[in-house]
Amino acid sequence: MSRCPPNSTMSQGPGKAKRGLPSKEENFNEWYPFIVEAAELVDKRYPIKGMDVWRPYGWKTMKLIDALTHQEMERTNHEEVNFPLLIPENLLERENALVARLKRAREEGVDPDDLRDEDEEGGFKKEVYWVKHAGENELDIPMFLRPTSETAMYTMFPLWIRSHKDLPLKVYQMVNTFRYETKQTRSFIRVREIHFFEAHTAHADEADATRQIEQDLEIVDNVMRDLCLPVIKAKRPLWDTFPGAWYTIGIDAVMPNGRTLQVASCHHYRDQWAKAFDITYENLEAQQQHVHQTTYGMSERLLGAVVGMHGDENGLIMPPAVAPFQVVICPMIKKNSEVDTVAVAEEVAKTLRKHGLRVKVDARDIRSGQKYYDWEIKGVPLRLDIGPRDIAQGTAFAARRTGGKEPLPLDDIANACHTVLDEISAELRKRSQAHMSDVVQPLPRITMVDGEYILDGEVKDGHIYELPFDGTDAHAEAIERLTGFAFLGDSTDEYLEARPCHMSGSPTTRRVLLAKTY
Repeated sequence: MSRCPPNSTMSQGPGKAKRGLPSKEENFNEWYPFIVEAAELVDKRYPIKGMDVWRPYGWKTMKLIDALTHQEMERTNHEEVNFPLLIPENLLERENALVARLKRAREEGVDPDDLRDEDEEGGFKKEVYWVKHAGENELDIPMFLRPTSETAMYTMFPLWIRSHKDLPLKVYQMVNTFRYETKQTRSFIRVREIHFFEAHTAHADEADATRQIEQDLEIVDNVMRDLCLPVIKAKRPLWDTFPGAWYTIGIDAVMPNGRTLQVASCHHYRDQWAKAFDITYENLEAQQQHVHQTTYGMSERLLGAVVGMHGDENGLIMPPAVAPFQVVICPMIKKNSEVDTVAVAEEVAKTLRKHGLRVKVDARDIRSGQKYYDWEIKGVPLRLDIGPRDIAQGTAFAARRTGGKEPLPLDDIANACHTVLDEISAELRKRSQAHMSDVVQPLPRITMVDGEYILDGEVKDGHIYELPFDGTDAHAEAIERLTGFAFLGDSTDEYLEARPCHMSGSPTTRRVLLAKTY
């Protein structure tokens, strides 16, 4: 099951790798790509850069993450759709014209309606994969593989929306998207074929669209709780807002090295896309009115965050909610034993499955140490060892992937396992929240000396910095240049009391975050 040689399964001290694994603590950038293959999540040997092959264990994990999202979509009355992969070029040109106009309006500080469309490049044009032939025939209109689905969906929305009775329209899909990523690729984090979730909604007015954004952030909280991941939710600065959006809220996980990874985003479009695609409805006064729209997206980066945040020197640690196997049972196989430990293990597994748990019985006739290593590197939350002595005592010997061992009663094994798994989830949340708290630090004061901004202290890699900020874009640019960190934007969690802005001195409750990002 693993390419690494077996060895002792005893945990070693911080920074000490074992059994051929790179050290996560000493070199996360080496540990991460090694572990996603060693744990059999993906195989990166497919002959197209940035397009990994999902292996069964990794794909099952991703599908379980998807299931959390499906559950939230069902709860919030979204309906699933599935749009074609190919999009004609003229729709991209339409999107580019809109994006270029909105970007220009933002730069000039004017209403987008005051500007006309111009032939400017924008949007995803430089990132898409093109299809220009069908068989031996050149296509009259070239097509491209979807990088996202605004243009495809909003071509259909005018056909589906006629009156106020058709609103709100709330649809979503889970599909593959394609972007020609030119930067260094990294499994789940930066790829060219992306496993992607996108929800698109249309509303009668701006206020209802805003309520949808609030609901999206609630969905984020629910999904992240199951993944045991604390996240940063920040309204992106104007220069980092998707040009087609009124505003963007980015959701960032904090990786072990202190860098942030955007795992989700919400966009409030107002009626800007509706005007470009002529999406209108008849209101109660029998007048035609443009809808207001939102989008909410996530991707396989969620799995990347789970791998990075919860893994350790010994491999993965899977949150119980998305672990392909929540419990692995290892029967102690001894020759000439009068006790059939495999049969007992299968009965225990049957009981656990009846109580909703995902279980694997590892009855391979190999050394126990090899079994333990195989499941440790894959991050199975709970291992049960069952030998003749355990059976005689009416127990199973439980080993938690987060650390700790204890006997569990066989006559109440399902309840006992559920309790332990809940405790493992709580422990992972505690650890990741502690990491977040350690990483986020106040930015040192900034002073002006001889016409230059000076930091009254040191900024270090591995940290995220917060500061009260109510300054200008020029102030923000100066801070980025001074620190080498990027503006994540305004945290959705403001300061409870006003503090003086680092640059202007004006009192503000705005809490702005700076980070180095993936």
